[in-house]
Amino acid sequence: MAKKWYVLRVQSGKEDTVKRNLEKRVNAEAAQDVISGVLVPTESVAEIKAGKRRVRERKKYPGYIFVEIETDEKNQLVDKGWYLIRETSGIGDFVGPGSKPAPMSDREVEKMLGDLKRGEESPQVKIDFRVGDSVKIKQGPFENFDGIVEEVFPNKGLVKVVVTIFGRPTPVELEYWQVEAN
Repeated sequence: MAKKWYVLRVQSGKEDTVKRNLEKRVNAEAAQDVISGVLVPTESVAEIKAGKRRVRERKKYPGYIFVEIETDEKNQLVDKGWYLIRETSGIGDFVGPGSKPAPMSDREVEKMLGDLKRGEESPQVKIDFRVGDSVKIKQGPFENFDGIVEEVFPNKGLVKVVVTIFGRPTPVELEYWQVEAN
């Protein structure tokens, strides 16, 4: 018998609670051979507010959890796995066409697991600006100047903004929290 990953819909914001409930049921039924993995993919996001860097966890797929379940030779869920999932409170349904659960492809699973490993390495700064956005500088020597975002450096937490000084466009690198959307 093989194991396949499936996506389950759950109430957004309740992913961790549903994961714990499912894991408790699996342990109570001694069904670790049927359901071997339950994941709520998260990523570390660094934010800088008022000059202080803060790292927090953010769910990559709000409203979904991922479950590795044993399947039979036809890639159908085994009855015990189906029962455990359907009887766990908080789980809506499987993602798939109609009422039939569809397993994730191997490529999707590799991407999801790879993203989880990369996310553990170092948090990325969350910058909500894109190239071409019009911004206003809130702090620093160019305070109250308007400009256009030319480049974003998420690893450094910087944005390069082109401001017009004395009639000439001048690129300025700023901390992303020093600018706001215009």
